[in-house]
Amino acid sequence: MPGPSPELVQQLYRTPPERFVAARDAAVAEARRAGDLSTARQLARLRRPTVAAWLVNLLAIHRPELVADLVQLADALRSAQRELRGPRLRELSAQRRAVVGALVAEVRKLAAAEPDAPPAGKLPLAEVEATLNAALSDAEVAEQVRSGRLLRSATYAGFGEVPRPQLRLVTGDDEEQAAERPARRPGAQRTGPEAAPRTDRAAERAERAARAERARQRRALDRELARARTDQERAEAELTEATGQERDGATALDEIETELAELERRRAVAEQDLSRAKLARRAAERAVTVARRRAGEVEAAVEALAAEEGDADPGGGPAD
Repeated sequence: MPGPSPELVQQLYRTPPERFVAARDAAVAEARRAGDLSTARQLARLRRPTVAAWLVNLLAIHRPELVADLVQLADALRSAQRELRGPRLRELSAQRRAVVGALVAEVRKLAAAEPDAPPAGKLPLAEVEATLNAALSDAEVAEQVRSGRLLRSATYAGFGEVPRPQLRLVTGDDEEQAAERPARRPGAQRTGPEAAPRTDRAAERAERAARAERARQRRALDRELARARTDQERAEAELTEATGQERDGATALDEIETELAELERRRAVAEQDLSRAKLARRAAERAVTVARRRAGEVEAAVEALAAEEGDADPGGGPAD
């Protein structure tokens, strides 16, 4: 069935949310003008993403290899949780924090390159981080992130996939069959009343062994759950601290940007004052030049007049 091209859909989800509806409606109108009503209907069903989801979509569209690494790490985490590999799980948890931090930094860079993105201090990076963490724990969220068509941010409140021991349910029919099954030893077979006590003792030993195994598995699960909760508490504390640092950094950045704007304004005023002072200096220099030339001319005229007066007075002195 015909439909919108993947490139067109990707272009729409790369569009900032405030312009998404207009871009989508324009694509719907274009499809209708072309007579492609199926494509127009499918485009009309596309929904606008939130800002946080749009940022995650930018990451999936521009850096798909990083999102692929995230999905691969999520698979490794789930495998370690299923197999109760504590050391490996702790190693992957540390790697998860590093990977999520790097992806959030990449999202900040991608947003800075978008002309219509919100200011750096107003980016919902905490929601982006929560969505990436949810993708590490939930395969469905990971697939939505990788598609580049996420509509809203996601959160995850659990511990991931909890491994379940494979327990066999023993029914009454099983007990009857075990009681009817004769105990054997190499080269001999017992039947009759003497076989029943041995069968009962074997069943009791098997039941004790099963209870012991279940208790051992329970203790192992309790220990692993305690470690997982400790890791979660540590990760949540680090997330809270990082969120606070991000908020403080954004506030400091806003203050610096305000100061820079004020300095730029003052610089512009100073440059204007300097230009006016240069013009005034040049005008004053021209006036000095004219005045000096005029003074020279007047001095020359005075000297010439004095010389004429001397020539006109042959007595050489003033009259009494």
